[in-house]
Amino acid sequence: MSADRRRLADHTTLRLGGPARAWVRATTEDELVAAVSAADAAGEPVLVLGGGSNLVVADEGFDGTVVEVATRGVHADVGDGGDPTCGGAVVTVAAGETWDDLVAHAVEQGWVGVEALSGIPGSVGATPIQNVGAYGQEVAQTIASVRVWDRKLNGIRTFAVADCGFGYRTSRFKIDRYPGDAAHGARHLVLSVTFQLRQGSLGAPVVYAELARSLGVEPGQRAPLADVRDAVLGLRSGKGMVLDPSDHDTWSAGSFFTNPVVPAADVPEGAPTWPTADDGLVKTSAAWLIEHAGFGKGYGLDRGRAALSTKHTLALTNRGGATAADLLSLAREVRDGVAAAYGITLVNEPVLVGCSL
Repeated sequence: MSADRRRLADHTTLRLGGPARAWVRATTEDELVAAVSAADAAGEPVLVLGGGSNLVVADEGFDGTVVEVATRGVHADVGDGGDPTCGGAVVTVAAGETWDDLVAHAVEQGWVGVEALSGIPGSVGATPIQNVGAYGQEVAQTIASVRVWDRKLNGIRTFAVADCGFGYRTSRFKIDRYPGDAAHGARHLVLSVTFQLRQGSLGAPVVYAELARSLGVEPGQRAPLADVRDAVLGLRSGKGMVLDPSDHDTWSAGSFFTNPVVPAADVPEGAPTWPTADDGLVKTSAAWLIEHAGFGKGYGLDRGRAALSTKHTLALTNRGGATAADLLSLAREVRDGVAAAYGITLVNEPVLVGCSL
């Protein structure tokens, strides 16, 4: 475990954010728990940092301790997985493992259920917090349990999937806050995540129309695991959603706004919709709302600092010289413009640290 002073800009995919007052890099679970516990005992604000792919940090930095999660380990128990037609694997992964490395490994091993989540940046421990999802899959569909350090109870707890409170881009790990943290940090520090994955050569049924078209299959059909991963990486690359240091379109936090869930009657004519579990509510496309409110791809490029991606209107990007203030100003402009045009208020997906919309 090491402690020093570093800039958040060097550890976030947006490349924004000032220095932390203190920084601890934890490479073991014991170090991770000890670092957070020590800060809590001292009344020190804590920012737990994984891959830095879902953060907007203020230019002033973080007046507290950053705890960088650098734990490693993947352990698989292979059995029948409860499926009489094929084998299965129960895979427990340390929070600090890189998510896309895990997906690549799963595809190589013939573990089914996360292949459509290829190319998503960040760490494994962050995925249950946001209930990360893309192209018709969510991690909630394959998570068996999440093991955490409960900062309030000062002990380790394991939550079965039914107790995780998963919803669209949310979970109990995102909602439950630790009241003793002046920065209002999360109550639960994710230590490891256990996935239950089927085994086979074909991926899960493809439910996302764009992915199905790319694979040349009908929605509901299946395709080889490796083909699904390659197709998803291709689609994401085309939208600037696969990290590339040389491409400013990827200097982002991914989709900046979540797709709104609203009454069906509030959806503008022509906007796409998807059903939800809530009666009378549908999910509509934030990207469609942004573009049709007058904010096209590349909006803001003339200012030269922060702009919408030239490949995807949902990504707000750092063009190389932006500040967090620049990015948030653009975000407010887009949010307020959509609200004025359609009466729908977009909600940011990244966590805002020391700043707000």
